[in-house]
Amino acid sequence: MWTPTEEEKYGVVICSFRGSIPQGLVLELGETVQILEKCEGWYRGVSIKKPNVKGIFPANYIHLKKAIVSNRGQYETVVPLEDSVVTEVTATLQEWAILWKQLYVKHKIDLFYKLRHVMNELIDLRRQLLSGHLTQDQVREVKRHLTVRLDWGNEHLGLDLVPRKDFEVVDSDQISISDLYKMHLSSRHSVQQSTTQVDTIRQRHGEACRMPVPHHFFISLKSFTYNTIGEDTDVFFSLYDVREGKQISERFLVRLNKNGGPRNPEKIERMCGLFTDLSSKDTKRDLYIVAHVIRIGRMLLNDSKKGPSHLHYRRPYGCAVLSIMDVLQSISELKEEKDFVLKVYTCNNENEWYQIHENIIRKSSTKYTAPSSNYGLIISLQLLRGDMEQIRRENPMIFNRGVSITRKLGFPDVIMPGDIRNDLYLTLEKGDFERGGKSVQKNIEVTMYVLYADGEILKDCISLGSGEPNRSAYHSFVLYHSNSPRWGEIIKLPIPIDRFRGSHLRFEFRHCSTKDKGEKKLFGFAFTPLMRDDGTTLSDDIHELYVYKCDENSTFNNHALYLGLPCCKEDYNGCPNIPSSLIFQRSTKETFSISTQLSSTKLTQNVDLLALLKWKAYPDRVMDILGRLRHVNGEEIVKFLQDILDTLFVILDDNTEKYGLLVFQSLVFIINLLRDSKYFHFRPVMDMYIQKHFAGALAYKELIRCLKWYMDRSAELVRQDHIQEAMRALEYLFKFIVQSRILYSRATCGMEEEQFRSSIQELFQSIRFVLSLDSRSSETLIFTQAALLNSFPAIFDELLQMFTVQEVAEFVRGTLGSMPSTVHIGQSMDVVKLQSIARTVDSRLFSFSESRRILLPVVLHHIHLHLRQQKELLICSGILSSIFSIIKASSLEADVVEEVEMMVESLLDVLLQTLLTIMSKSQSQEAGEYVSCLLSLLRQMSDTHFQHLLDNFQSKDELKEFLLKIFCVFRNLMKMSVFPRDWMVMRLLTSNIIVTTVQYLSSALHKNFTETDFDFKVWNSYFSLAVLFINQPSLQLEIVTPAKRKKILDKYGDMRVMMAYELFSMWQNLGEHKIHFIPGMIGPFLGVTLVPQTEVRNIMIPIFHDMMDWEQRKNGNFKQVEAELIDKLDSLVSEGKGDENYRELFSLLLLEKIEQETWRETGVSFVTSVTRLMERLLDYRDCMKGDETENKKIGCTVNLMNFYKSEINKEEMYIRYIHKLCDMHLQAENYTEAAFTLLLYCELLQWEDRPLREFLHYPSQTEWQRKEGLCRKIIHYFNKGKSWEFGIPLCRELAIQYESLYDYQSLSWIRKMEATYYDNIMEQQRLEPEFFRVGFYGRKFPFFLRNKEYVCRGHDYERLETFQQRMLSEFPQAIAMQHPNHPDDTILQCDAQYLQIYAVTPIPDNIDVLQMERVPDRIKSFYRVNNIRKFRYDRPFHKGPKDKENEFKSLWIERTTLTLTHSLPGISRWFEVERRELVEVSPLENAIQVVENKNQELRTLISQYQHKQMHGNINLLSMCLNGVIDAAVNGGIARYQEAFFDKDYITKHPGDAEKITQLKELMQEQVHVLGVGLAVHEKFVHPEMRPLHKKLIDQFQMMRSSLYHELPGLDKLSPACSGSSTPRSSVLVSHSPMSPESIKLVHRHSPLNLLGSVRHSSSSLSSHTSSETGNLVVLTDSSVGETAEDMYHMQASPSTSSLSSTHSAPSQMINSAPPSARGSPSLPDKYRHTRELMMLLPTHRDRPSSAMYPAAIMENGQPPNFQRALIQQVVGPCKPCSDPNLSVAEKAVPAAPSSWSLDSGTREALPFLSAHVGSILAPPVPPRSLPHGHYSLHFDAFHHQLSDAPPALPARTLRKSPLHPIPASPTSPQSGLDGSNSTLSGSASSGVSSLSESNFGHSSEPPPRTDTMDSVPSQAWNTDEDLETPYLPVRYSLSEPDVLESLKSQPCRSHSAPSGVIPQDTMDPPALPPKPYHARLPNMENEEEMMLMMEEEDKHRPLHRKVSQPASGGKEEQARVAWEHGISDQ
Repeated sequence: MWTPTEEEKYGVVICSFRGSIPQGLVLELGETVQILEKCEGWYRGVSIKKPNVKGIFPANYIHLKKAIVSNRGQYETVVPLEDSVVTEVTATLQEWAILWKQLYVKHKIDLFYKLRHVMNELIDLRRQLLSGHLTQDQVREVKRHLTVRLDWGNEHLGLDLVPRKDFEVVDSDQISISDLYKMHLSSRHSVQQSTTQVDTIRQRHGEACRMPVPHHFFISLKSFTYNTIGEDTDVFFSLYDVREGKQISERFLVRLNKNGGPRNPEKIERMCGLFTDLSSKDTKRDLYIVAHVIRIGRMLLNDSKKGPSHLHYRRPYGCAVLSIMDVLQSISELKEEKDFVLKVYTCNNENEWYQIHENIIRKSSTKYTAPSSNYGLIISLQLLRGDMEQIRRENPMIFNRGVSITRKLGFPDVIMPGDIRNDLYLTLEKGDFERGGKSVQKNIEVTMYVLYADGEILKDCISLGSGEPNRSAYHSFVLYHSNSPRWGEIIKLPIPIDRFRGSHLRFEFRHCSTKDKGEKKLFGFAFTPLMRDDGTTLSDDIHELYVYKCDENSTFNNHALYLGLPCCKEDYNGCPNIPSSLIFQRSTKETFSISTQLSSTKLTQNVDLLALLKWKAYPDRVMDILGRLRHVNGEEIVKFLQDILDTLFVILDDNTEKYGLLVFQSLVFIINLLRDSKYFHFRPVMDMYIQKHFAGALAYKELIRCLKWYMDRSAELVRQDHIQEAMRALEYLFKFIVQSRILYSRATCGMEEEQFRSSIQELFQSIRFVLSLDSRSSETLIFTQAALLNSFPAIFDELLQMFTVQEVAEFVRGTLGSMPSTVHIGQSMDVVKLQSIARTVDSRLFSFSESRRILLPVVLHHIHLHLRQQKELLICSGILSSIFSIIKASSLEADVVEEVEMMVESLLDVLLQTLLTIMSKSQSQEAGEYVSCLLSLLRQMSDTHFQHLLDNFQSKDELKEFLLKIFCVFRNLMKMSVFPRDWMVMRLLTSNIIVTTVQYLSSALHKNFTETDFDFKVWNSYFSLAVLFINQPSLQLEIVTPAKRKKILDKYGDMRVMMAYELFSMWQNLGEHKIHFIPGMIGPFLGVTLVPQTEVRNIMIPIFHDMMDWEQRKNGNFKQVEAELIDKLDSLVSEGKGDENYRELFSLLLLEKIEQETWRETGVSFVTSVTRLMERLLDYRDCMKGDETENKKIGCTVNLMNFYKSEINKEEMYIRYIHKLCDMHLQAENYTEAAFTLLLYCELLQWEDRPLREFLHYPSQTEWQRKEGLCRKIIHYFNKGKSWEFGIPLCRELAIQYESLYDYQSLSWIRKMEATYYDNIMEQQRLEPEFFRVGFYGRKFPFFLRNKEYVCRGHDYERLETFQQRMLSEFPQAIAMQHPNHPDDTILQCDAQYLQIYAVTPIPDNIDVLQMERVPDRIKSFYRVNNIRKFRYDRPFHKGPKDKENEFKSLWIERTTLTLTHSLPGISRWFEVERRELVEVSPLENAIQVVENKNQELRTLISQYQHKQMHGNINLLSMCLNGVIDAAVNGGIARYQEAFFDKDYITKHPGDAEKITQLKELMQEQVHVLGVGLAVHEKFVHPEMRPLHKKLIDQFQMMRSSLYHELPGLDKLSPACSGSSTPRSSVLVSHSPMSPESIKLVHRHSPLNLLGSVRHSSSSLSSHTSSETGNLVVLTDSSVGETAEDMYHMQASPSTSSLSSTHSAPSQMINSAPPSARGSPSLPDKYRHTRELMMLLPTHRDRPSSAMYPAAIMENGQPPNFQRALIQQVVGPCKPCSDPNLSVAEKAVPAAPSSWSLDSGTREALPFLSAHVGSILAPPVPPRSLPHGHYSLHFDAFHHQLSDAPPALPARTLRKSPLHPIPASPTSPQSGLDGSNSTLSGSASSGVSSLSESNFGHSSEPPPRTDTMDSVPSQAWNTDEDLETPYLPVRYSLSEPDVLESLKSQPCRSHSAPSGVIPQDTMDPPALPPKPYHARLPNMENEEEMMLMMEEEDKHRPLHRKVSQPASGGKEEQARVAWEHGISDQ
């Protein structure tokens, strides 16, 4: 049965509970639980962490704690009954624990470790506090340490400051806000102190320490490591002041035995002393610790004969010093002792022993000898601070060690009343003795005794030093052979006070003989009494004593015999008649000097003081004695305070008339003496005296009379020192007066009461009189008034003993009221007056409500005057805060209501005014004080106060002014941070008071200013206050910790909601006046609705509907609301406000409201567009604030910009975002895009002279000027982006403007610019970019991307893999899709991110220029990749049954055409796909396209040779012809014949007859073209290449004959018949579809073998209609190192997709699709699974085949044998294929991280070697944008000089490259597509390497490399791993008529320079070239030479990836020189 618990309410979990049972509550160790019910060993309750989840848990898992339960029942609260500090520590540690871990994550390691340390300390201190074993003092100390650490941690973690009083957290409701403010200040102060040094705060909390803190030196002798003495030693330590040249402390004595240990075994480890009572001044003096070492033993250490061994003498040995100044710093920082070693120096001459320490300090090294070793005295020192009690408490260990207290000579700075002391310090100074007939001087020892009057020797009255017991006799040390010894030894004589009078000292002088007997012979004595006859003690001075002769036999038994003699000169003068017959004769030539110093609280050396105390003995001298009291030393007076006071009052009683004034003056002198800090502690003695001992019952009359007399004379006197003294003594004079009256009243039963009262009344009149005097003319009077005002508040307590509270209050009011007003007194008096008022307010009198009623008006009057004039604000605020503290403390009393009323009337207005003034000057200290006063006042105000306040305004104008003021102050409070960020308690309280006050004021506002008296200003002020209030950072509870949020909500609720309700109701009250706040308040209200608090949003959003409604009524539309809302929304969201929920709520609430309206349609469309704007703004903000990539940011901005333009037509916002976008592009170095972006703004402007205002960074200027400036800037950006074609129209536009204005200077400039651009187009290299299609699927993408597809323009050099990596890093959560199919709905709607990426081929719009024959390729290349809106992507697939023998029969192409919203490039690097079209291309159409493209290509090339555009090197033609013929023979077009000329096919496809004919014609045409080509080849071929030519002729015959069967009539064609045919733009391509079988037929040495087109068997006829070439690759020795296993690793798995690949294609692989994908006829099955995948990537750009395409490999994993000799025949320029999906290798580009690099695992681009370039390395080029001075290769086919060297392009990284790193070339350009005849990437032609199209067995693995190649040994050459062969990828469909003709300045995408190329600095940095060409080999004398060179080169160098066009033949030498020159330049 579950029963509610009674006692067990609160507990701590001591064992974690998993809660694995039904209803079980999961609990962690250390959690706290609140228990509700119990049942048989189980409890039911909640964890404090999660108070909403109830559950059960075992009772034995819980440790119960006592707790206080309030509000028992369902909603009870439980607070543990423990020390509040413990509770706070617990809560704080739990809060810190979370933050502490975050510190580690944020790498704030330093704070992390510090905080860990502090947390451990807190846990330890908490444990101590909970143990309950501490004393009260210790508890206090532990709490101090705890709070210091808590505050330190809170400050460093940015948490709130906790206000505390006595270590406990204060409840803000219990104290006034002024006090709370002060506590925050003091907490902040203590935190700052603790931050500098956590433990230095010695001061008690809240205790102002007026007394100076004494310092103490603790010294401990660890050891004396001098074993050379071998005798006992005494070591005397003392403090010595160098400047004064005297010792300032007693001596501390340590007695050591001959071994250096303590003589007394009990003293082991206890040889320590404490030099006490040093003041702060002393520590600044030049002090030294001096140690004198006296040995006790023989006369001479090293002479055993001198003196018998049984006699011991005290003999000087050595001295050591240590400067305290030097060590003070180090010991004051430490909390423990620190060790020092003191060297002991010995004295060279004993006569100077008395000053050895000075000599050592002054370093007079001739006078002492340094020790032989560094050893000496090892001492430890520690500096302690505080009074002795505190020191004992804090360092019990020191006192347990028996420390010897060693005092200062004389009194300390502060003399404590109970400090009884009676010490006489005697210094043996020197003696002067006769030689006595001896030849040597004496060894004199002085013995001293203290004798009492009766001759008895006083026991134990001599102390050599602290640390050893006192003794009865003193023996001085002996100086060897010295008749004038100087000792300088100080002895303390602690003689009992009762024995002092009558005692005397006797000094006996002996000579210590060193002869055998060694007896000591007495030869004289001296003496001195301690007290003089007049009762004064021996004065502090040097006394020269007479020496009397005597001998051993003399007896001193009868001391009276010598006491009658004069002891010194003064004494002698006093008693002239001394009988000469006495037994003791004075030795006139001998003297002995001593000096004394008395430190006694009982004895005096002052004659005047003694005279006063014994005044009755001198009745006639009383006046004089009283007068002389002022000259007595203060120390003497305080010692005899009670006696002196008694004496004074007795004298006063004796003769009041005669002595009254003098006694009064003496009394004033003594009272003022006690105000000195040195004697301040004697005030309690005075108080005690007045209470207990004072007996002057009649004194009051005289004291009052004298006081009044003084005051009355203050108006006349010029010198008023004595009056001022009396004023300062006012407090104690009143104490005497009142006590005297009480005594009198007691004695006489209250007689003369009336006279007393009237005398006091009169006295007060005199006081008022003094204060009312105008003191501005007299400075002395000012001081008198100031002294009076300062003392005045101190007398209230005395008066309260005799008068009622009201009476005293009346006295005080009269006095305070008598002061002149502020205007009539000087500033210094002003301050004094206010200080007096402040002390009045702080006095006990003011705490009575009866007195406050009387005093408050006058106090408030003065404050009001000061505040009006803004004077002495700080003091006033202090007074006010004291008043508020008192009122808060007594707020339960009924009178408080009146007092608050009084304060409201007097202060509220002036407080507001003051605050406004202060805030305008921003003095935060004063502002804080006054804000706390204002808040205190407002908090005290109740409904009635507010009611009175508002009713009391005379007119509405006054009320209006008041409201404006208070609203303004409140606004400033929230705007200016008056309270620091971490004063959360203060800030919340402020907000609470503001919201309460505003609730009172809003009704007045509504009542008075709504209807006819509507006042916009007040309402506006109110609204802006409310808005500011709700937006306050301190109220945003969403950002605070749950615990803190709960605390705030429990105490105050959500104040934002309160204010929002208030705001809403006030808005509703406005009625028709709402229109005044449209559109002004839209922005502010919008800000409020964006606060992340649902309730606030629900309240406030409907106001927008209201606004729309009102504007609709007034204007018929709500354009203003619309415009303002959109404007403000933009800026607010960008500030970080608003979220997804807000967007939904906004839409929901407003649409719901608008439903009922007549203007529903416009409203709905407006709300919808605002909602959509919000979507975009939120996306934009998320992108901007996150670490998002440029792409995302740019996409977001474009999206938002377009929205502003198209949907809501906000031109200004649109232009703002244009500039934001432009800046982003510039940052990302997208110059072309930046130019297009600015162009948008430019297009909005006209060439007019309309003036434009200042906007963004534009000055105010005319529209013409702005447009001109923009044009120039845009042209500049187009230039930087190398898009000169786009810049030229703008140049023209500007030229027209300049021309029309006859501005020829500008015209000339712009025309030159235009000309430069044309030059740049022709001369500079530009890279052709790649294009990628990206699909963003899933709901997790931002709105502007969600479920959309885009085409993106890649960066320079960016391959597919790189692009994929970039996209995946931009969207780290995204999943890469592995297939190209369109995703289904499940993917589109899922909460995830899917990316689908593949490369696409651009379809140029501007076909005309591409078809023009004579247009150079550099120009065409631009049009191929710019202004593109359509892109194509081909996917091969099989329809119907697949023919194993010939796959071409069933291989179809699915061609997807994407149309974009805008053409690329544009304002972004990517645009959305607007439309998709799908068409299927039949196998036959595919074949036609392939053959046609190849013919085009051949024609162009042949034409270039015919027109002599290409000179010398014919390699390019050789390669091209070889590729086509070879492939044709071995299966190329033969496959097509099999497939399509077959009778079966023709009968099955009757509709294809026309196409078949077309294909036949094309094949015939190809034979013609080849014939012409061979004829041209024969003409130009180099003799050494004849064998190749012959082979070509043979193969051509075979080809013709093979075609002859199918196409009769072919043989009749003459080789030259097609010579005249117009070359159509195409590039060399061979299209011989080769089956794997056919590979076997290829001759091992045939060039065919050399270049495996990695397009598997898809030769030129293969699957794609692409007319692009596969890239040619030559494999060589070094490239064949990989094993078959390597290849195996690279085999593409079925899932290999564009996003999953990890390998890069080997350079030998040129593939955009695997063979299987291309439908190679006989692909081994094991590779076919990749077929469909392989075709993913689009065609027609030479791109590294992305990861989607596995590399191709040989059929059996065996590489074909390559022919090494081919190089001579084939080196030549060859255009690369531009298949976007080609591997890096194919592109001859260093592998970008791609799946194809030869190193199966590497993703680095390898350097490349130019096998055909001789010894030249290509200069490196930076990625992406090329800098100025970059080389671009300018090929001149018409004997022009080469003007540019091609830039070599940088490899991405060079990790595993075995080669010397050489920068890689940029990607190759996209191939032009003959008109619309764009080719498929990796399609038919792509499979064909134009030279040796042997297909590696179409597998998806790269061919393993072997180092053995069966080929002509002498022709060995090698390309390295990632490197292309010299015959790099051949470009398949170049649609220009004379490719080679245009080679003159072909842009090269990759540049490795041929040796004959001269690179020169171009004028402008060339753009990265859009298309690479391969340079030919230099023409050499003979081929062998070339061969050797190639061989040599290739052994060491990587191939250049792409080489530019061949240099013209005759210029090699020149070119080489220039090239070298260029390199050195670079």
